Amino acid sequence: MNAEKLNGKAKPILSTLVYCLENDRVLLMRRNKEPNLGLWVAPGGKVEGGESPYDCAVRELQEETGLKALNLRFRGLVTEVSPQPDWQWMLFLYVTTDFSGDLVGDQREGEFRWWSLKETESLSLPQSDQVFFPKVIDFSQPFYQAKYVYDTNLDLVDVIEQ
Repeated sequence: MNAEKLNGKAKPILSTLVYCLENDRVLLMRRNKEPNLGLWVAPGGKVEGGESPYDCAVRELQEETGLKALNLRFRGLVTEVSPQPDWQWMLFLYVTTDFSGDLVGDQREGEFRWWSLKETESLSLPQSDQVFFPKVIDFSQPFYQAKYVYDTNLDLVDVIEQ
């Protein structure tokens, strides 16, 4: 049996995203490789063995930006499914307003920039991020949980909010 299979179905890839908020601005990265090539995303990455999603979020933020999260808020959980076995994701979404250090993007993943929250409305974000980003960063909203369904072309066809 393939180690990537679980009960005959593809096993999801566990990953994190961290939205750093400061003075009505958010830190985003323009990806220079797939997935989401050319789109603006939050720092983050795949959960490694023995690591919790929280640990991964802290590590990825520091590795990609040089910033150290002093307090992360777990604000959302999104499951992404598609007919493609390599496009099964579980996204742990975090927000921080409490971090230290100087932004030093490593450029391996892409270029970082601070954007006003208003400016993000016109940015090229991944389809999924367009839906969950405003809800996750709004602390007056409840914890966000949803299942996103993609077709074979990886176009978002359904959002089932839970």
